[in-house]
Amino acid sequence: MKRILIFQTAFIGDLVLVSSLIKSVAKTYSDSEVFLVCKKGYESIYEGFEYLEGVIPYDKKGIRKFASKLKSMNFDVVFSPHRSHRTSTLLFLSRIPLRVGFDNAGFSFLYNRRVKYKQGIHEVERNAGLLTAVNPGAEIDLQPELFVSDEEKNRIREKFSLNFPFAVIAPGSVWPTKRWLPEYFASVGRYLMEEKELVPVIVGSRADIPVAEEVFNRIPFAVNTAGKTDLRELMALIAGSNVVVTNDSSPTHFASAFRKPVVTIFGPTVRDFGFYPLGENARVAEISLPCRPCGIHGGKRCPRKHFKCMRDLTPDKVYPLIDDVLKNGENLKKIEISS
Repeated sequence: MKRILIFQTAFIGDLVLVSSLIKSVAKTYSDSEVFLVCKKGYESIYEGFEYLEGVIPYDKKGIRKFASKLKSMNFDVVFSPHRSHRTSTLLFLSRIPLRVGFDNAGFSFLYNRRVKYKQGIHEVERNAGLLTAVNPGAEIDLQPELFVSDEEKNRIREKFSLNFPFAVIAPGSVWPTKRWLPEYFASVGRYLMEEKELVPVIVGSRADIPVAEEVFNRIPFAVNTAGKTDLRELMALIAGSNVVVTNDSSPTHFASAFRKPVVTIFGPTVRDFGFYPLGENARVAEISLPCRPCGIHGGKRCPRKHFKCMRDLTPDKVYPLIDDVLKNGENLKKIEISS
């Protein structure tokens, strides 16, 4: 296996978590060249990542043309955590000799090595199963990891005049029911400032600007960066922070990759889906309800119309978790993964 491809064109969080598979493949086949296909626009996430030979962006158009491109690159094997019909078809057309994917992928019969998709374990462990199915003696490294330079961290501090310790607050999500209440995030922001002497820095995409402003308007001493950063700058903010408080969204996984203390708010989703934050200094804030989970991604509105999973998860339940992760410090001693 001289040329190896990892194919993951899903959401940003999924792309961050595939870093552990990339590392494991690179360490197992140290003489090989490892490439990644990701969704166009996300390739900057892997700038400076030492385990990759290159990143190939894909705009999810022109299956045959892109398959032909991959075919010309003469890959020996592709590992695909992505489970769409399009991906299975594209990789089949690429004629890569060994195509490894999950058994519940769309058109999974197009893979010539199918791996059982296990429930109840973390995504990084699931992804590692693609490699161990081919090489049971593979060197597995489950810790997500990304690279941000000191220069990038200094630059983002200068851009927003962050000359003080700060906490990252991420109140946005593509899925409305995954968003904790803005007033609750604001309470956490005040707590971080008053009790921990950490200035709350609100992050988010352009789509998150309305909810970010709702939080910011309740914390006059916060810094609102929503819609004002690119992906590398967001990564630098998280990498330079003291703690991250976020919904069940990509900042969770960025925090894990940079080994930052993180508290993640879980409402409609649950840990068993396998996307909880990793490490000793990572905690999930959630309450037990018979209606949880109500969907793999949440949804546009609460099916029961009460939204108790978020409304009843009040800030006083989150403060102790913040205390806990900050007491543990910022260095991971080990990675905790459910079995």
